[in-house]
Order: sequence, then C-alpha cells, then structure tokens
Amino acid sequence: MADLLIDDDGAVRILTMNRPEKRNALNLALSEALYDALREADSAADVRAIVLTGAGPAFCAGADLSEFAALSSANTALVERRADITANLHGVFSQLTKPVVTAINGAAMGGGAGLALAGDIAIMSATAKLGYPEVKHGIVASVVMANLVRQAGRKAAFELVAIGEPIEASRAVELGLVNRVVAPQMLMHEAMQSARAMAAVAPQAMAATKSLFYRVAELPFDKALEAGREMNQRMRAFRKDKP
Repeated sequence: MADLLIDDDGAVRILTMNRPEKRNALNLALSEALYDALREADSAADVRAIVLTGAGPAFCAGADLSEFAALSSANTALVERRADITANLHGVFSQLTKPVVTAINGAAMGGGAGLALAGDIAIMSATAKLGYPEVKHGIVASVVMANLVRQAGRKAAFELVAIGEPIEASRAVELGLVNRVVAPQMLMHEAMQSARAMAAVAPQAMAATKSLFYRVAELPFDKALEAGREMNQRMRAFRKDKP
C-alpha cells in the first residue's frame, strides 16, 4: 500500500497519510511523498483546494522514531536530507497558492501536530488530541516550533513544548490552534464543506488572499498596510465584475 493516498473529489484533492499501523508516523518516504503531493496539487489546474487527513485512528504521530538510529554523525548526508525535508514540508503550506484544510481525525503529536496546525483551516475531531511530546524523548520540538509560536500565545506555546502533555480538542480550539471541533463522524463532511467553499472562489483571488495573509502576518503594521494598498490596486485586474 502507498504511504500516501491521493484522491480527487471534484476540485478538492484529498491527501491521506496511510501508515495506520504506525499511526501515520512521518518516515522519510512519507515526508517526501507528502511534500511532493502538496506541490503537485498546487500546480494542478483542476485542483482548487486540498484536504489533508490520516488513515486509521490517528492523524499523525510525528516523526518515525524507528528511523532515528540511522540519523547519526556517521551519516551526515541522511541527517541533512531528513532535516531539509522536515523544514520544507512544514514550510510549504503557507507558500502554496491553494488553501489546505487539515482534518484532524485522531492524535496529532510532534511533527503531526505541526502538520495539523499548518493547514490554512484546521478542523479537529472531538475525540482527537494534539501535543508536542518531543521533550519527553530527550529531543526538541524544533521545526514545528516556528509555526506554533505564531498561532498560540507565548505562554501556552511554551507550556506545550516544555511539558509535552497533549491537550484535548476543546482546549485546542480555546487556544485558537484549530478553527472548530466536530463530532468524529462529521469530520470529513465539515472539512470537505470548507474546502469546497474555498474551491468555489476565483483562483487568482484565493492565491492573492493567501499570499497577502501570510505576508502581513510577519510585517510591522505600517508595512502591512502598504502591502494591502498594493494588493488593493492589483486585485482590480482579476475582479469577476470588471468591465
């Protein structure tokens, strides 16, 4: 079976991490397949939105610890390759022109929590949990920290990475880490509803919205206003109702 399942439902591409026996842990093969699939979906003319979820009871358990033995100073090429794909994977979501909905069907831990939060919209099953347990394994929630501190308050984010205890879905939505929590049986329905709503938007407008959103999030207020003014001028070129 493929580590990643790819299905199209109209203009929505569904990516399903498919290592249920490993709780969809991110080995090198799955990480590279997911990165490539996200880039491919972004370049596909008939795809307007993406949904990411996991097969089986978990969303993603994070890094596959069984691969760590090979990541030593004796194998620097593999260490660099793994670090590169991890950083590229978690960074690519905001660079895509198409929106991504994460459907968090079960436990999302470590790198899996990073993927869950990387979606433009995150919808979580009421029975799922989210956490960063790396510190309990004597390592650091390193790459995923960049996204976490931008989405949660500093006190909450530090507690998550420093104590390593998972949080319930209700707490995740309180912290603003996910958009909403739904019953497990409604998860994919809600995720697809959100994806289809965004897929119905003119592609140029959606791409520009994503680009500006992530740009202004990192800019000082005056620079953000200037970026908005520039986009305000440019967007007239792709309005549906222009003469």
